[in-house]
Amino acid sequence: MAAQLDFFYFIGSTYTYLSVMRIEAVAAASGIELRWRPFSVRTIMNEQNNVPFRDKPVKTRYMWRDIERRARRCGLPFPRVPGYPVDPDELANRVAVVACEQGWCPQYTRATYRAWFEHDLLPGVGDNVQRVLTGLGKDAEAIVALADSAEIRGRYDAETDVARRLGIFGSPTFACGSELFWGDDRLEDAIEWSQEHSA
Repeated sequence: MAAQLDFFYFIGSTYTYLSVMRIEAVAAASGIELRWRPFSVRTIMNEQNNVPFRDKPVKTRYMWRDIERRARRCGLPFPRVPGYPVDPDELANRVAVVACEQGWCPQYTRATYRAWFEHDLLPGVGDNVQRVLTGLGKDAEAIVALADSAEIRGRYDAETDVARRLGIFGSPTFACGSELFWGDDRLEDAIEWSQEHSA
């Protein structure tokens, strides 16, 4: 039985860019079965009064420089500091829930982050979700309508509740059962743990 790792993430988390763009290759090379699990980290962080970059310009400057360095180390594009924050209504994240159910979540999430970081097309702003979906050959109107449905909203809330019960407080978080690893710089630790503790 392959080791399994849950990838809890929020489109809008800046450091998650680094994980989204490399996690599939890392997991595949290690024989790890990966589950993509979009959730509302914004809801959880607001509940915990834990919004680390709001009104903190010095910390925000450091964050972007740190991501730029890490992106270069991973061979990922970082042409400019992209717009931030994003996805005010969490539409891009609810579309990720639809994509999970339909089997194209990794492609959608990578395309969304690529549009954001490489072309400054902010997720969930204007018609950027539709543009990403159209670029993937999807029926953008139908998918956005589904993402706005009570069913998908409920599933998004349910995933957020799972994350809450596990004790997840940030994105990205990698979970092997109840064992949590927070942050892109813990991806390799999570992979190693999953390999060592697989059933």
